[in-house]
Amino acid sequence: MNKAMPIGISDYKELVQKDYYFVDKTLMIKDFLDYRKKVTLITRPRRFGKKIEYVNDGRIL
Repeated sequence: MNKAMPIGISDYKELVQKDYYFVDKTLMIKDFLDYRKKVTLITRPRRFGKKIEYVNDGRIL
């Protein structure tokens, strides 16, 4: 079954409850800490994902 894309949804609880498509990249933090490089460049499209970060602040994912 294909999951729907959560366009316009910024509430993590709603993403989980309604089974929307979500990519959890929290293990990337461990990789960055374990394999430190001189320079790490993390890019994202402008205005992409900012709202969801604020909503998740303080919640256990």
